[in-house]
Amino acid sequence: MENYEAFIAFVVNVVFVTLLGWYLITNLQWYDYKLERVILKHHKPHWHILYFIIPLVAYYTTDRFFPIFFIFAVVPAIFIWYKRLDKKLVLTWRVKRFLILLISLTLFQDILCTLKDACGIYGVMMPLVLAYIGSTLIEKFLFKVYKKEAKKKLQSMQDLQIICITGSYGKTSIKNFVAQILANKYNVYATPRSVNTIGGIIADVNNNLNEDIEIYICEAGARQRGDIYEITTFLEPQTVVVGRVGEAHIEYFKTLENIIRTKLEIMQSPRLEHAYIHTSVTDEPHEKVTFFGDEIKDVKASLEGTDFTLEFDGEELHLHTDVLGAFQTMNIAVAVRIAKDFGMSSEAIQKAVAKLQPVDHRLQLIKAGGKIILDDGYNGNIDGMLEAVRLCSTHEGRKVIVTPGLVESSETLNLQLIDAINDVFDIAIVTGSLNADLFIKNLNVKNKILLTDKAALTEVLANQTKAGDIILFANDAPNFI
Repeated sequence: MENYEAFIAFVVNVVFVTLLGWYLITNLQWYDYKLERVILKHHKPHWHILYFIIPLVAYYTTDRFFPIFFIFAVVPAIFIWYKRLDKKLVLTWRVKRFLILLISLTLFQDILCTLKDACGIYGVMMPLVLAYIGSTLIEKFLFKVYKKEAKKKLQSMQDLQIICITGSYGKTSIKNFVAQILANKYNVYATPRSVNTIGGIIADVNNNLNEDIEIYICEAGARQRGDIYEITTFLEPQTVVVGRVGEAHIEYFKTLENIIRTKLEIMQSPRLEHAYIHTSVTDEPHEKVTFFGDEIKDVKASLEGTDFTLEFDGEELHLHTDVLGAFQTMNIAVAVRIAKDFGMSSEAIQKAVAKLQPVDHRLQLIKAGGKIILDDGYNGNIDGMLEAVRLCSTHEGRKVIVTPGLVESSETLNLQLIDAINDVFDIAIVTGSLNADLFIKNLNVKNKILLTDKAALTEVLANQTKAGDIILFANDAPNFI
C-alpha cells in the first residue's frame, strides 16, 4: 500500500510540475519571455492565483488528498483554461527546451528523493526555478551564437540594402507597401507578418534571407528603451523610417517623449544614408532626414478605394489604390519617396501603387453571405480605428462593430473611440474584459453586447446580423488581454 501511494505521489508530482511549467511558459511566450512582465504587467493577474498559487498551496497543505484534488480540480481547470485560449502555446524549440529541462529536473529530483528516502514531499518550486534559470542561460548562449551567425551573414552580403522601419503605428503596412513597390524593380525580401524583435529578426536572417536578395526590409518594435538601438546596431540599415508616433504601449514608456526618444534610436545606424521621419515625431532638421506626412492632399477615401495626390520635389503625383483608409496615404507616401530614391519612375510607382494589396487584417474588405466584413483586427491605434468607423458610416445598411477597444492605451482615447461608435453603429459587441466596464457604461447604441468569451462570437454574429449589414472587426486582442 505504501509503495502504491509513493508511486501515485511520484506520478502526480511529475505531471503537476509539468502543468505548472506549461502554464508558466505559455505566459512567458505571450510576454516576450520577460518574467517581470508576466508578474507585474499581466492583463489578467487573477489567472496566476487560480491556476498557479491555489494549486501550489493545495499541494503543500492537502497531503495525501492532493491527488484527488489534482485529478478532479487542477487538471480540469487548467484544461478548460487552455482550451478557451485563442492564442495557444507555440511549440518552438525554446519552449521544447524548457519543457524537456523541466521534466528532466523533476524526474531527477523525484528519483533521487525516492532512492535516498530523503523527501517528505516531492518539491515543486525547485525544478520550476532551476528550469527557468537554466533555460534562460541556454537561450542567452544560443542567442549570442545565432546573433553572431546572422551578423556574419549580413556582413558577407556587401551589396545588400537594408531598410528598417519603426514607429507606433503603421510599421507593418509601410514595410509591406515598400516591399510591394520596390519588388517591381528589385529582388526584395521583407520580414514575415509582424516580426519586429531582435530575436525574430536574427532568426529571419539566419533562416530566410537568401544571398541573392538585393533589398531587405524589416520593422523594429520596442517595449523599452534600447530595443530599437539593439536592432539598429545589429542590422546597420542604410535607410530608416520613423512612422507616426503616438501613445501605443504608453504603459511601458510612461510618456510620449520616452516613446519618441526610443523610436529615434534608429538614427544611430552606423551606415545611415537616408532617414524618413513623420512630422508627428520631430521637426528638427538633419542633413540625412526627409520629413513626410504634409505632402498629401486631395484625399478621397471610401469603401471602393483611396485616391490622393502627393506633392514633393516640385512634382504632383496622382495615385489610386484599392487599399482602404485615408491614414494609409501616409504609409504609401513614405513608400513612394523611398521608391523614388531607389530610382523608380513616377509612372512605374503609379502602376505599383494601383496594384498594392492590403495587409491582412488591416482594413481588409471581405464580402460573405450578403454581408460586408471590414477586418481591421490587427489595427490597434486610435487614428486607424476612427478611420474604419468613418468608412463604415458611408454604408447605407445596419452597422455592427466587434472590438475590445484600444489595448495598452489611455482611457481618454478609448472614450474618444466610444463617442465615434455611438455616432455610427447600431450594434456594438465588446470582447474581453479589459475595457468592458468603460464601454458598457458609456456606449449608447441600440444594442450592446458584452462577450467575455470570444468562443461565442460566431453564434452571436449569426443571431444578430443579416444580409446587408457591415461588420467591423476593430482590433482583436487575444483573450489573455
